Amino acid sequence: MYEDDLPLLWPLFLGGKAKRDWLVRWNFWNGAPQRHKIDIRRIPATIPSLKAALELVYSSTGAAICGCKSPNYYDSMVSLAHIFPNARFIIIWRNLAGICDSMTRAAQQSSWFARMGMVHRAILGYHRMKLECERLIESGIKVHEIHYEDLVTDPARTMTGICEFLQIPFDPRMSSLESADRSAVFDHGHHAMVKSSEIVSSKERPEVLPSGVKKKIARYTRLWQNQHAGWPVHITVDASDCRKPSWIERGLDRLIYQLLRTYDLGVIFIYCFAPMFLLRGYRALKRRTAPPVTRMVRAAPDSETVSSS
Repeated sequence: MYEDDLPLLWPLFLGGKAKRDWLVRWNFWNGAPQRHKIDIRRIPATIPSLKAALELVYSSTGAAICGCKSPNYYDSMVSLAHIFPNARFIIIWRNLAGICDSMTRAAQQSSWFARMGMVHRAILGYHRMKLECERLIESGIKVHEIHYEDLVTDPARTMTGICEFLQIPFDPRMSSLESADRSAVFDHGHHAMVKSSEIVSSKERPEVLPSGVKKKIARYTRLWQNQHAGWPVHITVDASDCRKPSWIERGLDRLIYQLLRTYDLGVIFIYCFAPMFLLRGYRALKRRTAPPVTRMVRAAPDSETVSSS
């Protein structure tokens, strides 16, 4: 599935049973059941656990191998491994500057990416995903790491490696977007290349990342390459002559990151327990009163402190 994100809504399953409206709330969260054409009327409301809910939903798709692709699992892979100890994890790395650049461009078209602190989440979350990856490997969980840059330049070779990892035969159609079913992918402008017919790397575009963000990425890259024997591999910022982030910067960045993630968790609890009529009313009001997203992006100051904005 594409970004089902049901594990993010784990509070729906507290107390040994699911809330009776867990399917409605899940669909309201990001439309996953609707996007994947899952008839929620055929799924019982009484489910004992998140694991049971996931297994039931995945089995309803009829797929022989079930799973989900979502960037939102970057800091919850270990907890997912506890739920599914026999699961296999495919981790896709991309150079951090490319991620932040892509998010900044997407913020011009999507209010989700225009939220305060998205770039800060990306920078600190990048290392968090590395730590989660190492914990999976240390626990004996099967992990296959690939790089976005390799995927777009040599999709056949990359997909062959994935098939070998999953122990399934390779089909040449896997390395092409021709006739691909992308109906579950959100219909947003920043997904235009995903919905195209060719797998290509990003085209040359004007620089959009503030210099402060690029310098912060370079400082953290220098730190991580010393800590993790050359990781990250693909980098587009020169960190060779850059100093590492100071203890003060690292401590402040971690504090900001924790506050942002606490806020994110609070939003999840609101989506899980607030009355649905209030949630629907708030979303409708937000859509009517939201200012143009492009103004929010252009107003961001160009300084090192904007990594949290």
